[in-house]
Amino acid sequence: MKKLLTLFAITFFSVAAQAKDIAGVELPDQLTHQQSTLVLNGAGIRKKLFIDIYAAALYLPAPSSNNHMIIQKDGVMALKLHIISGLLNSDKMKKATREGFEKSTKGNTAPIQNTIDALIDTFKEDIKKNDVFDFIYEPGAGMHVVKNGALKTTLKGLAFKQAFFGIWLSDQPIQKSLKKGLLNP
Repeated sequence: MKKLLTLFAITFFSVAAQAKDIAGVELPDQLTHQQSTLVLNGAGIRKKLFIDIYAAALYLPAPSSNNHMIIQKDGVMALKLHIISGLLNSDKMKKATREGFEKSTKGNTAPIQNTIDALIDTFKEDIKKNDVFDFIYEPGAGMHVVKNGALKTTLKGLAFKQAFFGIWLSDQPIQKSLKKGLLNP
């Protein structure tokens, strides 16, 4: 029961009437988490070999194009991934996430390896087209990992949050055009 109440308290966003369409995925212009209103900072498509893999959207309290500030900030923010390809599966998601953390941390994953492993563990269930992952960082509480509206885990640590958002926003992002889209307020 406690987990259910926690899930209700942290995972349900209220959606504003307007939405942005990215590859057929409607992304809301605003999300509300707890007492915080987050605005759509930017969005884009993750591509691999000319195949659209997922639509991504970055939500912040106020628009920003400063990737370093976003990564370093200990403030509420969210990243939404909407899977748009049936080619992405659990094993590919695990591998891509590990590679993303390697790039984001410049190979220094040791200090947060246990937390990375806990995140990777949330990808053990099947991943299919139209699955939606919400990664909501809340200072003090950690990163809430939500799949299709259900809380999977909460991962603690600012260093983990910084490395996680660095996958998309660091100087070595997984895809430069996606970084540009996410930083386009």
